[in-house]
Amino acid sequence: MDKRETVLRLLDETRTPDYVPAAFFLHFPPEYHRGQAAIDKHLEYFCHTGMDFVKIQYEFPFPHRPEIQSPGDWDKMPRYGQAFFQDQLEIVAGLVEAVKGEALVLQTLYSPFMSAGHTTSDETITQHIQIDPENAKVGLEIITESILWFVRECVKRGIDGFYASTQGGERGRFDPALFADVVKPYDLAVMNEIDATCPFNILHICDYQAPYDDLAPFLDYPGDIVNCPLEVGGQAMTAREAARMFGRPYMGGLDRHGIIASGSKEEIKAAVKDVLRDAPERFILGADCTLPGDIDWGNIRTAIAAAHDHA
Repeated sequence: MDKRETVLRLLDETRTPDYVPAAFFLHFPPEYHRGQAAIDKHLEYFCHTGMDFVKIQYEFPFPHRPEIQSPGDWDKMPRYGQAFFQDQLEIVAGLVEAVKGEALVLQTLYSPFMSAGHTTSDETITQHIQIDPENAKVGLEIITESILWFVRECVKRGIDGFYASTQGGERGRFDPALFADVVKPYDLAVMNEIDATCPFNILHICDYQAPYDDLAPFLDYPGDIVNCPLEVGGQAMTAREAARMFGRPYMGGLDRHGIIASGSKEEIKAAVKDVLRDAPERFILGADCTLPGDIDWGNIRTAIAAAHDHA
């Protein structure tokens, strides 16, 4: 069975994958962010680690806009199109051409809220939403238009789906009603689009900024696979419990800063075995987020091989 078919079988409850697929992600150095160098580095990593799909890193976040200082400034937010996204779209086209026949190709996608944080700062967009949500929505609306333009251009180039990253629901960030009113609608505008146009999308609930006390606000988000933290409200849960909570296959199981980053081969194999013991039937071995950039690629290959060998 090829990698593409194996991963797609996760979405068909009448069929069972022949092995446990696996994938881990990391950021490459800046010299591999553009052009053929970026395409070649993604292919080198894909082939070396043996992972089961290609996830294209997104290294062109929205640039800082110093003119946006107060909530009323969000009407100055520019709309981005061809000129801004061209470098990333070239990488998409190159990787689709290179490997789509063998494996799924997914593009990393940051949410409108996260992109607003890139435009100002995480603290600034959080404060603007808290003190003046209506003006903050102006910026989020413009940002959403730009992201949707990018999504549609990726689809034209044959992308199979997106690794859609979201934040905003972390502990202490927003009152749940404010999150539902200001952040979630723009998340859903993008995620409903990719759900309608792509066969395979991963919902990534990112805990890079802070942990979560409750994942309930995300339960109705689209996404064929969910990748979320396994510690919520200070309590650990298993991959099987996460899959049951979201009603879909789960991706994850390993701590990005844990044994996969610093353990021996035998320790990594043992950790994978422990994860798979409590994993749901439809599962992708992965990490809770992006791995450290200086990790030994051999560690990743060891973890993926252990998943593939699991009976």
